[in-house]
Amino acid sequence: MRRKLRNPLSKLNVKQQLVLMFIVLTIPLFVLNAYGNDRAGQILKRHVTNAYIELSKQNFRLINRDIEAVNKVTSTVFQNQLLQQLNPVSSDKTVLERVKNYEKLEDILTTYSQETDDREPIYYSLYVYDPNNTYFFAPFYPGPRVSGVYFFSDEEKPEWFEEAVAKKGKGYLRMIEHLSPPTEGQSSQQTLAYIRAINSIYKNGTIGVLVVTNLDARVGESLETVSLPEGELYFTDWNNRILSSTTGEWGSVLELPEEAQMEDMTSAVKDIITKDYIYVMNVNHVLQQKLVYKVPLQALLQQQNEIKRLIQLISIVYFVASLVFLLYFWRSLMTPIQRLVYFVRRYEPGNVVPETPRRGRTDEVSVLISTIYEMARRLNSLVHYKYTMDLKQKESQLQLLYQQINPHLLYNTLESIYWKSALEGNTASAEMIKELSKLMKISLSRGRELITLEEEMEHATAYIRLQQHRHDYQFRVSIDIPEEYRQVLIPKITLQPLIENSMIHGVRHMGEDGMICITVRGDQEDIFVTIEDNGYRAVDLEKISRLLEEETPDPSLGYGIRNIHQRIRLHFGAGYGLGYAMRSGGGTLATLHIPRTLPEEE
Repeated sequence: MRRKLRNPLSKLNVKQQLVLMFIVLTIPLFVLNAYGNDRAGQILKRHVTNAYIELSKQNFRLINRDIEAVNKVTSTVFQNQLLQQLNPVSSDKTVLERVKNYEKLEDILTTYSQETDDREPIYYSLYVYDPNNTYFFAPFYPGPRVSGVYFFSDEEKPEWFEEAVAKKGKGYLRMIEHLSPPTEGQSSQQTLAYIRAINSIYKNGTIGVLVVTNLDARVGESLETVSLPEGELYFTDWNNRILSSTTGEWGSVLELPEEAQMEDMTSAVKDIITKDYIYVMNVNHVLQQKLVYKVPLQALLQQQNEIKRLIQLISIVYFVASLVFLLYFWRSLMTPIQRLVYFVRRYEPGNVVPETPRRGRTDEVSVLISTIYEMARRLNSLVHYKYTMDLKQKESQLQLLYQQINPHLLYNTLESIYWKSALEGNTASAEMIKELSKLMKISLSRGRELITLEEEMEHATAYIRLQQHRHDYQFRVSIDIPEEYRQVLIPKITLQPLIENSMIHGVRHMGEDGMICITVRGDQEDIFVTIEDNGYRAVDLEKISRLLEEETPDPSLGYGIRNIHQRIRLHFGAGYGLGYAMRSGGGTLATLHIPRTLPEEE
């Protein structure tokens, strides 16, 4: 027979358990101290690396914001009407018109190139292929710090032009050695540029290539906002070619450890700690660019001794705090908790709850004590409330049974009057009593809220006949309900108010010309019941819409159709309900939208 394992702490009293807890809490202190001194260097590396990761994210976000701003400006230039109408191949315009268009484009690009703050400016230039030299008057002297519109022939085509066209309007960063074919005496044209082909909106083809230059200076400004202790910052392309850096390097390839290969990067940020450096890389997969932080470890390890002393100080503080906590826990917490346990054990629901002990404090223990005492009082109130509600429920059930006697008695009395009138030869009165009896029977529906469409139609037909007998109406009624829809469930007394509206507000004074059509159509999921009349009175659909949809409609507009709309939504959901529209040819069209629900599905 297996012996049940017992908790060894159950043999100790609370005081012994507290002493044991103090020992358990303080022993790891010495282990932690030794372990902390051993691991201080690695902990320092990790913490500093995490800080650099956050700093790198912010720095990279700043650079991406500048590039995104450039992209938005290029999109604005892209949609410019004057640029979209530029067609160097066409010779429809005169030289004067082409000169004016050229000047306007120059002004537009110059405006975008101006900076309103103290930051390094960037320059927007448009390069357009002009094989027929249509814009012969436009100078061709591109530079990285000059904006303008440049038209070139086959001999002057830049090496990167076809590459930009092949990207079909997608912007990208590129190191540009030459903005135009190199010539003797040409000044340096090296720059980091954002290149984007401008496609025609109105027809296929490329209008030109928009080049944003001097981005290396703008990125360099963002890099200079970060200060690393003897560290270096590099902004590179996908192949580790340096686009900008804090060291002044430009165009060379940055040497990275093997762990920094791109196929190993599954996220946007990656950190690598080697024996000499910490590398933090932030990658933009869309623009194919990287921001690399390279920090030497030697500068960080100088702080290791300070970290060790800090750990020793924390250990001493921890020991003293544990001792103080033990004393506080025993004197301030255990005594009131023991008293609370005594109260909880002897309390029974319904018993009188004594006054809540006052401690003059607002800590968690005081809140717990006051809450439990208040909970006990609320529990007593709930016991009394439940007893009272049970009595009221019984009284309501009896009252409901009494109220059900009267409709059943009236229905049975109408049946007796019908047979007596039929036997006495009062056929018309007997028919009216019979129809009224049907109305009462279906209204009761054995307490059901949902009845079949066939039963609801029987109720509506009885109402129509009763009104025709009563007022001698001559209007016609057309009913089209396919057999497969007759067993669909619908809230009871739904069609009768709609038919009544069609009679009173539509066809009652039209004689035999009046017509009410009741049609049912649907599919496997939805049923649509339409009640239409050819009445001549105009209907205010706006008022009906407010009555159906507003939370607090005007009471003067009535409540009958709103009642129908709300009952359908309560039964089937907000996607269903009642709608009104004008009938083609005159009159009103009311449509009930309900789901196709059968009795066995309910």
